Amino acid sequence: MRHSRFPRFILFLLFIFAFLVPLSFIIMALWNNILVAVLHVSMINFWQALGLFALSRILFGGFPGRPGWAGRGRRRHEMEEMRNKWFNLSPEERKNFKQNWKNRCWGEQTTATPETAGTETGQ
Repeated sequence: MRHSRFPRFILFLLFIFAFLVPLSFIIMALWNNILVAVLHVSMINFWQALGLFALSRILFGGFPGRPGWAGRGRRRHEMEEMRNKWFNLSPEERKNFKQNWKNRCWGEQTTATPETAGTETGQ
């Protein structure tokens, strides 16, 4: 005997509706009560809150089983690769890496200019 999928589909839609409606009201309430006062933006309605939620899921969170615009799967792979590289560095290489990163962040230039290139190497 074959079971009909129609009731299952209706049940699925009801669960989505039961999840999206309260979440959209929460987004709308948070926007209207916080951002309007702090950033002086205009108030939004329920449909705009639902659209904002959908847009944020597409851009940043993706949907179940699929990464969003941020590409969580690729980022995780890159982080594991960087972690492996870091643990395989010698203490001297780590020290040099930290110093180079500090120089980049704080603007301390240690690279040789064309005028001083010969003096730094002892030529």
